[in-house]
Amino acid sequence: MLLVRSLAFNLAFYVATTLIAIGGLPTLVSRRGVIRLAQLWGRVTLWLLRVVGGITVEFRGVENIPPGPLLVAAKHQSALETLALVTAFPDFAYILKRELLWIPLIGWFLSRSGMVAIDRSKGARAMAAMNEAAAQAIRDERQLIIFPEGTRRPPGAPPAYKLGITHLYAALGVPCLPVALNTGLHWPRRRLIRRPGTSVIEFLSPIPPGLDRARFLELVQGRIETASDALLAAGRSELAAAGHPVPEAVPASPAKAPRNGSPVA
Repeated sequence: MLLVRSLAFNLAFYVATTLIAIGGLPTLVSRRGVIRLAQLWGRVTLWLLRVVGGITVEFRGVENIPPGPLLVAAKHQSALETLALVTAFPDFAYILKRELLWIPLIGWFLSRSGMVAIDRSKGARAMAAMNEAAAQAIRDERQLIIFPEGTRRPPGAPPAYKLGITHLYAALGVPCLPVALNTGLHWPRRRLIRRPGTSVIEFLSPIPPGLDRARFLELVQGRIETASDALLAAGRSELAAAGHPVPEAVPASPAKAPRNGSPVA
C-alpha cells in the first residue's frame, strides 16, 4: 500500500508540475509573476502530499519570521523543503547551482525569477559573484534562502556546513533565520517512497546581524542541528507508532568543521 500511494503521489506531482509549468509560461514576462507561480506550485504540491501521499507539512515558529530582507539558513534533507519554503516567504530567492538553469523549461523560470545561481567551477570567484547577486536580492528586500550544507543530507547525518553562509551573513548585514526540519523521514532523497505522517519545518529565533563569523556559525549550526535532531526523534516515534518503516539513524560522529572550496555545493 505504501508503494502504491507513493507511486500515485509521484505521478500526480509530475503531472501537476508539467501542467503548471506549461500553463504558467505567460508569467515569464515578469519576475513577480514567476514568483507567484512558484508559490502556487508549492501550495499544489503540499495539497497533493496531504491528499494523495498522506503527508501533512506543519510550519512551526512562523511568528519568528521577521519582515523585510532576510537571510534564511535551512537544513536540507529532501526536495520537500525546497517546494514548501516558497509558500512561506513573499519574495524568496534561492542560492542554487548554475546547472539547474540548464533544465528545459524549469531553467527559464529559475532565470526569470532572479535566483542567485553559482558557477561552482569558478572556485573563489564564485564567492564574489554570489555576494554581489545576494546583495542585489537584499536591496530588493527579498528573502534569500541558502542550504548551508550545500546538498541534501540523510536524516541524522553529521553536519557539514560550508563557509558560504558566514560570508553572506557578514556581507549582507541582515538577520539570519535558521530553519530546522525532519522532512527526510517522509520524502527521502533519491528514493521513490513517501512515508505518511507529519513533516515539520520549524522557523527558529532569528540571529541579529553584526556578530563575528565564528560566533554566528556556532549559533546557526547549533540551533539548526539541535532543533532538527529533536524533530527527527519525534518523527521517528510517530512513524513507529503508525507501523511505518523507520529510517535507521546515521551513526553519530563529531561535527565536521566548515569546508573551504565551493560556497554552496
